[in-house]
Amino acid sequence: MKFEYRIPLVAILLIGTLFAKAQNPVDFELSSATDKSRFVLSEAKGKFVALHFLLKTECPYCLLHTHDYLSKAASLPNVIQVFIKPDTEEEIEEWAKGLPEEELAQFPIFRDPEAKLAAQFNIPDGYGFHNQFVHYPALILLGPDGKEVFRYIGKNNTDRYPFEKFKIKVQELSQ
Repeated sequence: MKFEYRIPLVAILLIGTLFAKAQNPVDFELSSATDKSRFVLSEAKGKFVALHFLLKTECPYCLLHTHDYLSKAASLPNVIQVFIKPDTEEEIEEWAKGLPEEELAQFPIFRDPEAKLAAQFNIPDGYGFHNQFVHYPALILLGPDGKEVFRYIGKNNTDRYPFEKFKIKVQELSQ
């Protein structure tokens, strides 16, 4: 009898996962807080797009994570790295001073006002950080067709997907 109950539960979980992915936006546009550039998903067709959802406020782990990915980004030329913070433009500019200027010139930091894009990608919120409730840190990888192919949701501000594992994942998905 137990087996009979597991099948419907597995089906419900599978349908729920498919529904969550189906909610991802088909196209979106982000404005940079560190320069005048814009990122438009539909203009990135044919390449992988790594969406790095960073925490709001002063997060030193976000700086370390961003710097690590930016310093190694050239080893994955088929991946566009997009770093996203829900802060105001001024807060992001101040936070970004912790990154080398040459990295910022090549990889701007984009704004997600009120974390609307994070919500569209169903990134859980409710994580308490610096007396605020924010979305959890996340990495969403979109395939060359713009559809989600991988996601990693951190459990706290220090839980990030390491670049070395990310590189392996991209290589697997590229085959």
